[in-house]
Amino acid sequence: MERRQIVELWREPGTASGVAGTASGVLITLVHAEGSTYRRPGARLLTAAMGSQADARGLYAGTISGGCLESEVVRRARWMVRAGAVVERYSMAFDDTAEIPFGLGCGGTVDLLFEPAGAPEAEALFQAMSDSLAGVESIVVSFLPGGGRGLRRVVYSADGRVVFASEGLDAKKIDCARALEPGGEYEGRYVERLFRPQRLVILGAGDDAKPLAAMASSLGWSVLVADGRAQLARAERFPHAEQVLVLDDPDQLQIEPQDAVVLMTHSYEQDRTLLSGLLASPRGPRYLGMLGSRHRSSLLVSEAAAMTGRSVSACCETVFAPVGLDLGGDGPEAIALAIVAEVQAFRHGRLSVSRKLTPGEVAEQLERGGSSRYLQAQCALGAAE
Repeated sequence: MERRQIVELWREPGTASGVAGTASGVLITLVHAEGSTYRRPGARLLTAAMGSQADARGLYAGTISGGCLESEVVRRARWMVRAGAVVERYSMAFDDTAEIPFGLGCGGTVDLLFEPAGAPEAEALFQAMSDSLAGVESIVVSFLPGGGRGLRRVVYSADGRVVFASEGLDAKKIDCARALEPGGEYEGRYVERLFRPQRLVILGAGDDAKPLAAMASSLGWSVLVADGRAQLARAERFPHAEQVLVLDDPDQLQIEPQDAVVLMTHSYEQDRTLLSGLLASPRGPRYLGMLGSRHRSSLLVSEAAAMTGRSVSACCETVFAPVGLDLGGDGPEAIALAIVAEVQAFRHGRLSVSRKLTPGEVAEQLERGGSSRYLQAQCALGAAE
């Protein structure tokens, strides 16, 4: 969400106008952190240009702390870049005698890069951020100012092609920078990969999908809602979704490996068809969740396994069913929170406990409640053969 807000402010008339030290807005990036800090490297804040409509409203976009630094850096930002980009260190440890500002008791230290928003380097970064929101990823290497040198930057496409390079950077330095790993610690250089936002595909446009779309959007995710029922799949019902589709053919979805998909059509037949198609696809999503009781989910998983020729064990390994972390609570908002929390934990490698079915539980649920008509028909067909 922060990147989207910064790009929106950048696009406002006048935000990136002017030159260093005059009317330009200022982009502030956290490029290094030590100790306990609220934000990590890559956090950004953009101030509006002086005299712009956004500036008149006192606007800035993004954050670089938990609120303890923002007012100070916004107040000083234009003064900081009067001679060009600069890196400033802020200590948030409570120490009245420290020479480094700011001493607020948070315990950590951060290095902030201040750069005029109208400079070519900032414009190239804004464009890369904007492109990432549209799904075009890139790698950005910033040679930090210091020692008499100004800020220089190289932007590479995902395949290594140079999209932008600061004036004066020689070919050798550009080639060497290409080999740097995003997130690595390099003295005087900050390297980052601008990923596309997480895409969440919600299959089902019922009322309970509305808070899920809203919560995912608030995290900056790209949301697609699809349903075979045209009366439900309407854009006005999902103002937070980037796309709302009437689903005639599952191939319309164009699922990518980095996507997260949640099945919640409340239609057994639709869920079975969609689940089977997703499991059979070689480009299936990295996260696949399914709403429903454990018994219903067991039936669907077992049928999807039979339809795709996969084992129940393999399907259980792939499908998060019932979907969502066990956070407690009831109602659409609580369910949405549980789903978003599980996807967030999974994509960051922090998921320690989930409610996923096991093969043994699927067998137990089928034995307890009886198999579905589909499985009974499959068994009868096998016996006849």
